[in-house]
Amino acid sequence: MVLPVPLNVHGDFERFFASFEPAGQRRQTSLPVPNPTKSFWIDSSPDANPLAAEGSTGALTADADIAIIGSGITGVAAAYNLAKGLQGQRVKIVLLDARDFCASGRNGGHLTSHGFFNFSSNVTSRRGLVESALEQHTIDSVAGVVGAQGWAKDIDLVDSGRLCLFFSSEEEADARRRFDSARAAGVDMSGVQWLSRSEMNKTHGVDYPAVRIPGRNVWPLKLVTKLFTLAKSSFSADVKLHTRTPVTSITRAGSGWDLRTPRGTLRATYVLHATNGYAAHLLPHLTGPQGIIPVRGHIIATRASGPLSGKESYIGNDGFEYWFPRPTSSSRDAPLVILGGGREVAPNYDIYVTDDAHFDAKVGGVLRKFLPSVCPRSFERARQPEMEWTGIMGFTKTGEPFVGPVIDHRGSKSEFTGQYICAGYTGHGMTRAYACAEAVAQIIIADMRKQQWNCPEWLPSEYLTWNKA
Repeated sequence: MVLPVPLNVHGDFERFFASFEPAGQRRQTSLPVPNPTKSFWIDSSPDANPLAAEGSTGALTADADIAIIGSGITGVAAAYNLAKGLQGQRVKIVLLDARDFCASGRNGGHLTSHGFFNFSSNVTSRRGLVESALEQHTIDSVAGVVGAQGWAKDIDLVDSGRLCLFFSSEEEADARRRFDSARAAGVDMSGVQWLSRSEMNKTHGVDYPAVRIPGRNVWPLKLVTKLFTLAKSSFSADVKLHTRTPVTSITRAGSGWDLRTPRGTLRATYVLHATNGYAAHLLPHLTGPQGIIPVRGHIIATRASGPLSGKESYIGNDGFEYWFPRPTSSSRDAPLVILGGGREVAPNYDIYVTDDAHFDAKVGGVLRKFLPSVCPRSFERARQPEMEWTGIMGFTKTGEPFVGPVIDHRGSKSEFTGQYICAGYTGHGMTRAYACAEAVAQIIIADMRKQQWNCPEWLPSEYLTWNKA
């Protein structure tokens, strides 16, 4: 069956992304827009987001040792690691969010390392190994906290692996080259299984070959809610949260910074920008291809026509499409499937778009057709999604996030002393954000203690802001 999305466009996307710059107002990054589309993770039940309006009324906290802008997985993971690393000290950590708690409630929920896909002819073995180490550090760290706290069931953690489908011979050949590069670099490939078209047809009703790799998925909002509660309750730090409190400007105030909001001003010694695709709003020098570009993603929640074989998550088409079935109470139930993708058909790939209050009709149309085309035995073409939403990601030209002190376009941090950033995951925040947030928390703690910070072996040095100038 013909697929509704164009294939093998990753190279075209990278070339377009590197060269496209809209003119005028469209180039500027806005604050998060009001009234975003309704996400399954946030809006599927009345109690899905118990911290939605936390700290949105009453007096605004007047001062903080550390202010974190953004309450998604980066901001909350940073707060947790700061509180943990500063245990025994009575520091005040304040998180501010322009909208409700946890922007990560808009993403796809995949907690899966790219594994051997991190290797290619354009990437050194060292770089591929460190990228994989960072992703594995995130997974191990999150799994460690989840296991220690007994959260697995609460956050719908599913550990069933990922199937990477190949819709073209070019896609499969590229994957096998990456596999060979990773194996030559000494990566343990024992958890990788190649599956033929006939095997996939027999076991999953899918007429495409695939490779199975280790993988997990979670309910991201529930994970971040648990982590924030743990950060607030388990350490000596005073951790506060103000939702619906957009930061509109940051100005120098003595040795610290004044963060202005519609509710008043908060003064902080240190500021962490955990705003991902919105980072350039408060840091306009990060606008454009050398900085962090907002890119809109599109997701639907659609019901299978009956039970599915297996609980694996999936990606296909060089990762442009990604999906997984939600857990069901019975093996006889038809699961709800969370499917994202379709940007290949959006105008300009939805680059420089910060409007997640609307859908792109063409993208929504191909997402509705996608699973019935890939898995015609399991999905009905006439079935409409139960929910549909968009969200904003932060992309960079190199695909590498920004981690460390804020640095201007000349490579100097003097203008921004005390400000830090952790953002720009290029669509891979679930497996990068926690580790990057841990690293930036360690950098801030070292600064507070006037100590030297040493880069951990699992963090690519290319992520560090002082290496980007």
